[in-house]
Amino acid sequence: MIRLAAERLDSIVVLGAHCDDIAIGAGGTLLTICALRPGIRVDALVLSGGGTEREAEERSALAAFCPGADLELTVLKLPDGRLPAHWDEAKNALEELRGRTDPGVVLAPRTVDAHQDHRGLAMLVPTVWRGYLTLGYEIVKWDGDLGRLPAYVPLTTKLAEQKVQLLQEHYASQRHRPWYDREAFLGLARIRGIECQEHYAEAFELNKLVLDLRG
Repeated sequence: MIRLAAERLDSIVVLGAHCDDIAIGAGGTLLTICALRPGIRVDALVLSGGGTEREAEERSALAAFCPGADLELTVLKLPDGRLPAHWDEAKNALEELRGRTDPGVVLAPRTVDAHQDHRGLAMLVPTVWRGYLTLGYEIVKWDGDLGRLPAYVPLTTKLAEQKVQLLQEHYASQRHRPWYDREAFLGLARIRGIECQEHYAEAFELNKLVLDLRG
């Protein structure tokens, strides 16, 4: 089993196509890392929702999901569901962020996500952060695009429950959605926990992993 030690992380980058993507896909991981690494630098970029109530939700939520972190959040105004038509703007935003960051890990959507915005963002990431460890988070949705993933972050029961509580507390605009509930979030976390011999976990796509065995 390959393990990434949080103690070695000084900074991370987290990317989302929409406000709430990061928290849904990697909220438990953020809580875990920030608990182990007080003061860690977290650079977050969200491509849509800027200037709306969703941006306010995202700022409040990520502050709660990254307690004690040095958090910098940018929320852009790209239209929801139209990322392929705004490729240059998205790529430029990622390049600008890359120019001022040197993260230990990048958290982003999966390249096989059924939503075109999630998938488009995921495809841009390795063109910007070449040679960096990138973990692609999953988001449960009606498309049924969940699959078998190779990387896991175990979550304590306390953190799994905290993640769900924060999702319900900070994203009031999403509570009406039929998939946005406690059972969905904890159910998926329980399944991923079983897969890695833990109780709860978040699972991730892994782009590349280099094993340096030279000593």
